[in-house]
This record gives sequence, structure tokens and C-alpha cells, in this order.
Amino acid sequence: QTSEEILHHLQNIVDFGKHVMKQFFGENYVHHGEIVQLPLDFIRQLCLKIQPERPESRCDKDMDTLSGYAMCLPNLTRLQTYRFVEHRPILCIEIKPKCGFIPFSSHVSQEIKHKMCRYCMHQHLKVANGKWKRPSKYCPLDLFSGNKQRMHFALKSLLQEAQNNLKIFKNGELIYGCKDDQDSVSDWNELARHLKPFFFPSNGLVSGPHCTRTIVKELIHVITMALLSSTEACRAGDMRTVPISHGRSYCEASAFNKELVRNGKHKLESSGLPRGCLLYKTLQAQMLDMLDIEGLYPLYNRVEQYLEEFPEERSTLQIDGPYNEAFYEKLLDLSTEDDGTVAFALTKVQQYRIAMTAKDCSIMIALSPCLQDECSEQRPVVLTSKSRFTFSVSVLDLDLKPYESIPHQYKLDGKIVNYYLKNVLAKDDPVMSSLFQENEDCTLVLHKV
Repeated sequence: QTSEEILHHLQNIVDFGKHVMKQFFGENYVHHGEIVQLPLDFIRQLCLKIQPERPESRCDKDMDTLSGYAMCLPNLTRLQTYRFVEHRPILCIEIKPKCGFIPFSSHVSQEIKHKMCRYCMHQHLKVANGKWKRPSKYCPLDLFSGNKQRMHFALKSLLQEAQNNLKIFKNGELIYGCKDDQDSVSDWNELARHLKPFFFPSNGLVSGPHCTRTIVKELIHVITMALLSSTEACRAGDMRTVPISHGRSYCEASAFNKELVRNGKHKLESSGLPRGCLLYKTLQAQMLDMLDIEGLYPLYNRVEQYLEEFPEERSTLQIDGPYNEAFYEKLLDLSTEDDGTVAFALTKVQQYRIAMTAKDCSIMIALSPCLQDECSEQRPVVLTSKSRFTFSVSVLDLDLKPYESIPHQYKLDGKIVNYYLKNVLAKDDPVMSSLFQENEDCTLVLHKV
């Protein structure tokens, strides 16, 4: 790419954060950054310096050393709101919550998708492909439930099997998390050693397994309270939201749900999320995926056909930006009645891209101990049994998902569901199992007429 193209690409990322995602998440949560110019020699030196530190899975991706343009973003492992604690130790927890609802679309062809969430089904395919050693017990629907018991279970599961969904930093240094393809058996004792000064500053607690469990419990409590905190309103709060009651509020594959059923209880409490908290806003943005990829894919093809006939219309349709106020306004049309137009198809495609971005974002919770006299009304504070923390919550990884990735998403969705039906459910059902063996490679494709 030329320098101009790279500059345009970076400008799109900044504009998308500023004009679109800020409207969904709110001013305090989104840090869209700015574009800066850097001397090429500096970039080359930087590239050489960081290469040994990069994870293996990232080494095939080259850093741009030719354009001289870069994005300058705040270090979100630090507190974003108050400078007075910069000299204090800072703890930061990064969570990638993933998709927090079950599809409610009538376009869904496999009934299993109305019962089990994509994350839980995808775990089995990832383990089969060697990505992870074992499936995680984490289910996003538990985290997004607003029910503290379910949220605690979800966070404990993330801590047990971090995969790439949880990382913990201390003063900007990664102290806990799992790299790709590695065994993620958690060393909670090591984590507790790092966290003890934060939660038990007087060092009065004895060491050992009881101490570790207590510290992990305190950590989970703090994360839950920060996630449920509400710091500001945003414009998305005014839009006609997708009712969360559309879908079921629990996933049948969730370990928490299975435990309840085992104990003879079938009712999963879902307390609901406070409207102002970041999890609520994230879920609302995710639920712009109203048709599911199965209902969306034909609309994507409609747009593609139109672009084949009229390629010059691509910029008018704002597929590659600019991501401005006008782009945001079009996203507010939540109708699902297809009138057969390209305009309808395009709106749904753009909403799906926003939903995909929200499904893949990360939430950063930065915590710093604060003394009682420093904790005034203006600063959000969360209390534990022995400590108090001031905190900031931010969201990152908000680059708009590419329009071109939709066919890949469609294929991946089919793979996840088929693998789950064939290799997980079929094992529990002898009739299903024999059917799959008889028709090993038989696929029935139904086209709408």
C-alpha cells in the first residue's frame, strides 16, 4: 500500500472509534487515538527491538516500516481518569467477553443454535484443531447475565482456563494469561503472590491454599463490581434497543447451567444488566446482529451482485468509509422487514459488522489502591474486605470488522455447528451417531424459492 492509502486506512480507524463506537459505548470508555508521523529510522529500530518480544503467532505479521504513519493510543493498563495515582501500583484485567446472547433469528436453520451459544460450541472445534488442550467452562451468557453468582462462575472459569480471553497486568507487565497453543493450567498460587499486596496490604492473612482461594475470590468480586458499574450515558442508550428478552438468557452447554440441572433446578436467574454499564452497552451493540449470519449472508450476496454491476457505487455506499455521523445514523434503523432493496441489505450488513466488532472487543479494568480520604464522590470506588480501589474501565480492539470477512464467517458458522452436532451431541445420542456414520459426507442444502 502507498503512504496515502495507509494514512486513509488509519484515519478510517480513528473516525470509526470517534463517530461510531463512541456513540455506542460512551465518551469515557472509548479511546480512539490519533495519527502521528514518525521518522522511518525510529520505526525500523523499534521493529528490531520488539521482534524478540513478540509472540510466535504474531511473527508472520510485519510491522509497517515504510509509510511513516502510526496510531498513538493510551496505555490502557494504566488508570485513564486520574493522574494522582500514577505512582501507585496498578492492576489491570483484560477480558475478551465474546458474544453474550443466543441467536433469536427465524433464519437459523439448526435448532441447536437456539439452545447453545456459539462460544461453547466453538470450544470443541478449537480443541479438535489443537488450538487449546481442553474446553473452557466459561460461557459468555453467564458473564452477561447480570446475576452475580453466574458472573462469579464465569470469571472463575476464565481464571482457570484463560485461553486468549483473559490477561492480568501489574504495572503494565503481563503477569497472568495464556499464549496461543499453550497449556493454560492456571498457577493460582503464583497469581495470589502478585495480588496479595493489593487485597491484603497489612499481610495479615496466612499463606497456603486458603489464602490463594480468598485472594482469587476478592479479585472476582472486584472485577464483577467494576463491570456492573455505570459511569455515563451515551447516545446508544437513546436508540430503540433490541430487547434482550428476544433470546433465551442461558446456554444449555454452560457448565453452570448443567450443574443446576444436575441438582434438580431448571430455572436460571438472569438479573439483567444495569443500563449504564459497559457490559450492557456491549451486548446492545452485539445484538445489532438481528438476522444471524444465516439470514445476513443472502443480503451480503445482494450487495455483492449490485457492486458487480455498479462498482463505482462502492464509495457512495460507504462500505470503506468515511465512518462519519451519516454512517452512524443509518445504523439506527432496526427494522427486519426485507423490502428487497440494496439499501436494506446494506444497512443489515453494516449493522452485522458493528455487532462482530462488539463481539470481539476487549474490556480493560484498571485498579489502583486508594486511601479513604482520597476517595471522593467524583471517583468510582470499589471496596473489598481489606482494601478500596479507584478504577477505570475502557474498551479496545474496536476496528470495524472487514466487509470481505462475511463469507468466512458464514463458512465458520457451518463448521462450528456441524462439528458440534456430529462429534459432541451425536456421542450422547446413539440414533444420531448411527445416522452420521451412514451418511458421512452427505450435506443437504435448502434454497429459498
